[in-house]
Amino acid sequence: MNRDANVLVAGAHGMLGSAIVRKLTAGGYQRILAPPRREVDFTHAATVDRYMANARPGAVFVAAAKVGGILANSAYPADFLHHNLAIELNIIGAAHKHGVNKLLFLG
Repeated sequence: MNRDANVLVAGAHGMLGSAIVRKLTAGGYQRILAPPRREVDFTHAATVDRYMANARPGAVFVAAAKVGGILANSAYPADFLHHNLAIELNIIGAAHKHGVNKLLFLG
């Protein structure tokens, strides 16, 4: 991965995403994009497309997800699945459209 490229960590403020940001920082990556949910709602395709067009990341880590624990997942399994599939579909689609070289999806 090119250390000079923008690197998007979707979900950078969660447990897994923040660990990725720490590793990238320790590895010398300085152009880490870590937008909070209020800035980029990954469930909205047009928003994600616009963000990718402007940010032009060379690499993307997909760690964004709606999480809620065992009880919430048991009570609303379709809601969590629908929400998370929308996030994944939008990020992966926009990354492909805008020529991202590397993408890692953490399911």
